[in-house]
Amino acid sequence: MPGEKLVFEPLPSASEEHTFRLQGPLTLNNLFAFQAVLRAQSVTTVLDLAGVPYIDSAGLGVLVNSHVSRQQHGQKLVLVGVTERVRELFKLTKVDSVLEVFPDLPAAYRALGISEQGIA
Repeated sequence: MPGEKLVFEPLPSASEEHTFRLQGPLTLNNLFAFQAVLRAQSVTTVLDLAGVPYIDSAGLGVLVNSHVSRQQHGQKLVLVGVTERVRELFKLTKVDSVLEVFPDLPAAYRALGISEQGIA
């Protein structure tokens, strides 16, 4: 488990929001590069977590801190494709009432008022 990689790739967008697709666990051992990318921006960010099998407490902290940071800048952090295991972690830690979660990218884009192609 310690050697498992987190791969994150930006998805193309024509609007101001950024969308990233993540693959792999979000844990203390692999989150620093991703955390740096999140901290470098203060725009609305959509994270596709369908490929994230689990998140540890450090990974959860990154998501919550990013959410708070976005809120302070009048932006949002939106999550999509959350697996059942990760959803249970959100419920257990009560962050399910804080983080915005949508079933898929189209639902998140509709809620944000942008098209799937990223055009408002």
